[in-house]
Amino acid sequence: MCGIAGIVSLSGRPVDPNTPKRMCDQIAHRGPDDAGYVFFHHGRTPSGQGSSWLRFCDARFRHINEHLPVFGGEYSRTELREHDFTVALGQRRLSILDLSPAGHQPMCSPDRLLWVTHNGEIYNFPQLRCDLEQRGYKFRTRTDTEVILALWEEFGDAALSMLDGMFAFAIYDRRDNTLTLARDRFGVKPVYYAVVDGMFIFASEAKALFASRLLEAQIDPETLVEYMTFQNTFTRQTIWRGVHILQPGEMLCVKPGSGAAPTLRRYHLPGAELEEGACDSEEAVRRVAEVFGQAVRRQLIADVPVGSYLSGGMDSGSIVAVAGKEISRLHTFTGGFDLTNVNGIEQGFDERRMAEQLSHLLQTEHYDVVLHAGDMPAAMERLTWHMDDPRVGMCHQNWYAAKLASRFVKVCLAGTGGDELFAGYPWRYRPAFQCADARTFDDAMFASWCRLLPSPELQTLFSADLRVLAGVPRQRFDQVMSQAPAWLDAAPACENLVHRALYFEAATFLHGLLVTDDHISMAHSLETRVPFLDNALADLAWQLPPSVKLRMDGLRGCCGSNFVDSADGKHVLRRAMERYLPAEFVYNRKQGFSPPDENWYRGPSMDYIKSILLDPQTLTRPWFDRDVMTSKLNEHFEGRRNHRLLIWSLLSIEWIQRHYTDGPSLAPEQNMREARPGICTGEPVEPAV
Repeated sequence: MCGIAGIVSLSGRPVDPNTPKRMCDQIAHRGPDDAGYVFFHHGRTPSGQGSSWLRFCDARFRHINEHLPVFGGEYSRTELREHDFTVALGQRRLSILDLSPAGHQPMCSPDRLLWVTHNGEIYNFPQLRCDLEQRGYKFRTRTDTEVILALWEEFGDAALSMLDGMFAFAIYDRRDNTLTLARDRFGVKPVYYAVVDGMFIFASEAKALFASRLLEAQIDPETLVEYMTFQNTFTRQTIWRGVHILQPGEMLCVKPGSGAAPTLRRYHLPGAELEEGACDSEEAVRRVAEVFGQAVRRQLIADVPVGSYLSGGMDSGSIVAVAGKEISRLHTFTGGFDLTNVNGIEQGFDERRMAEQLSHLLQTEHYDVVLHAGDMPAAMERLTWHMDDPRVGMCHQNWYAAKLASRFVKVCLAGTGGDELFAGYPWRYRPAFQCADARTFDDAMFASWCRLLPSPELQTLFSADLRVLAGVPRQRFDQVMSQAPAWLDAAPACENLVHRALYFEAATFLHGLLVTDDHISMAHSLETRVPFLDNALADLAWQLPPSVKLRMDGLRGCCGSNFVDSADGKHVLRRAMERYLPAEFVYNRKQGFSPPDENWYRGPSMDYIKSILLDPQTLTRPWFDRDVMTSKLNEHFEGRRNHRLLIWSLLSIEWIQRHYTDGPSLAPEQNMREARPGICTGEPVEPAV
């Protein structure tokens, strides 16, 4: 798990050698253990063996093949007078596998013709390594990164479909002068990119692109309207003008010096077509239980301590039940809430009691953190600097949970993905039983996913300039739906439509959760792994028809009701998890990890919210109608409506502007990370030429 960055000159103009270092410094929290950089010239050498290159490390760590001096952390331009480099790769390393200097990145193949900077973990790399050794490959390290290089040399970009894990990496192939950027199937690991002034730049976080000094941070109005509609963004375009995010299962290729635009290709699409024929439910239960156990065990591979979140629910509890059999006294972590003076439905938001019961049952070493009303204001400035790409839901509770876990472990398992793959939100699928075709279903889905305000009401919140963009969210919604699995005539309409809903959730909502999880955990130099998104388990989930995942009769019976029992969802998964957990935890009603913000926002946090959102600096922004925004805040403060999601989103948008558009995007002082001493010492293993 790391932070990656790089720059490619499309025009042939030389790269400023300080740019990749500035970019990597901005994301040092992602990799406090090591740092390295490599530069290339795309021209052919007389021997035809590819471009010239230069490799070195940050002065705070060590020097490698020291051709280039370092002065006060800046690289002297005069020292590069003989090297007009057009490609640069950078890396900030969080050491998880092979903690020795041999794991240093960027890493190269033995002939130094392939170079990679890699963020993530490949869980099936031991099996892939054995296969490659049988083909004659010899490995110098115990890393998964070296396996990626060997696979690429053997299979090219076909290697992407062989990788089971979470990853974002860039490979520069000096033989054909091509840089390839790739992201895992579900997008667990993000990578952002931009093309500006003849340069292609990429990094693990958007803030690193701004640190290149090639790109100015500016809000993209169309995407702002999209975010305020869905509390999420659905396409490559982010909330920052000119900044894109590589989509899950997507790869991008650029050729230095060619002047050509990047080319994009999807190597994997989420979801699968419905299959005709009945599914044996007993066989499905057996297979889900078996494949789930294999997935959790596969993701325990690490050379550092591994722990797990434990909410008290089925998903995290099942992960802990399996992991705890492999790791004695597994560390587990829960976030809870102070419910003093909290009323209504939010009185049931604290899961600490159930988590403690599970911890006792599974014999874990358990820790929890209790959040109070003042903890959101205390974290918001630092959190939003890290969360430079705002996405779904509130996340200050995740911030404190990750902070707790990072005190004890370097890797933490999480239950993200179980709901999206196994139909864990049955109330969201109600339109599937009320609509007869995809068109009317999409209309109902669009309306239900306007998370902050109903679409017509939302338009009044925007300024006049933004109201003309009212059609953008539906266009981007339709863009996602245009790639949904094909309709199967042999299946009932409701099955086709639930399948369509599950595809939409996986392509949008799940992606938003994963981007948030990445930014929040990496802010604390913590790697989060998600066993439910294991390739084999995800493929199996997509093969199962909705009638196996959902208690369809229960949903049909609630068509006229506003309530759907959460136990109607994840039916096959619940039965499978009976192998690992007692029934009281398997069939417990779903409870999301959400703070009691409806109460807190109209109580202890109200003054903080007013100080930010009603500040003259905020009210002079060109995006929102100040009178309507004030009216919406008052509706919440007076208890007339629950606008907690809207308030969180407005706070997030305001804070990221203060961090990135109003001045230099410097990290809050509390979050600046230096190297952890003693992790990597000595010289890395260099391949023979």
